[in-house]
Amino acid sequence: MAEEVIRPALWRRGLRNVALMSGGSVVVLMVLVAVLAPLLAPHDPYSQDLTRRLLPPFWIEGTDPTHLLGTDHLGRDYLSRLIYGARISLGVGFGVVLVSGLIGISLGLVAGYFGGLADMGISFIITTRLSLPIVLVALAAVAFAGASLATLITVLGLLLWDRFAVVSRAAAQSLRSRDFIKGLRAIGAGQVRILFLELLPNMRAALIVVMTLEVANVILLEAALSFLGLGVRAPTPSWGLMISEGRDNILFDPWLTALPGAALCVLVLAVNLLGDGLRDITGGRLK
Repeated sequence: MAEEVIRPALWRRGLRNVALMSGGSVVVLMVLVAVLAPLLAPHDPYSQDLTRRLLPPFWIEGTDPTHLLGTDHLGRDYLSRLIYGARISLGVGFGVVLVSGLIGISLGLVAGYFGGLADMGISFIITTRLSLPIVLVALAAVAFAGASLATLITVLGLLLWDRFAVVSRAAAQSLRSRDFIKGLRAIGAGQVRILFLELLPNMRAALIVVMTLEVANVILLEAALSFLGLGVRAPTPSWGLMISEGRDNILFDPWLTALPGAALCVLVLAVNLLGDGLRDITGGRLK
């Protein structure tokens, strides 16, 4: 009954939350653009035509109406590459969060629920991970294993689980002494059921907020690694790689870096606004 009362209240707070609605709308739009990229892209993002290289976008004189946002240094349609770039950013973001979430939540649940030696050991692992510089370790790992989308997702997923572990550990510690957990123990419920069917659903609000913030962090990391040439390989349309490719022409054709940079900024801002909005509307329940 209490859950039925809380849910409409959350929906009402969510609809009134400007950050949640604005950020969520942009994120949903970006996801739709990524999913429908083959239908929305006017050209093949990999097709090159050196006779039409560096065409300016529609607001600059000398543009071509068939290429609304112009072409890059290899004559590839820039709008199509921006659209397909959303797939890379969102795919890496959600893929890394899936890997890191599975690792961090599992470790945090075990540490917070069992305590004792398990908590000490996992807390030491978390502290060790926090002492590692993420960008430098990711650069070394990707350089050693080779730049590819799968490698990038795996490396970042193995490096970014600590926030999930810390939040789920704290939540499990506060929940393990609740009456409903004691009741489950008294009737002989298994540990797996208590951990994943009782504790985990009761901390989903906090974990959803962490997930949104981590997605934004991962998107920026992917763009930074791609900019340095250690993310996805060319000619894959990644926004970070597009910024890197356009920097040689930044004085004469600044839109080559401005357009993917603006897309990256809008997506990260929208994801952060979504996370802030979720935190605001679930704050009362978390307290």
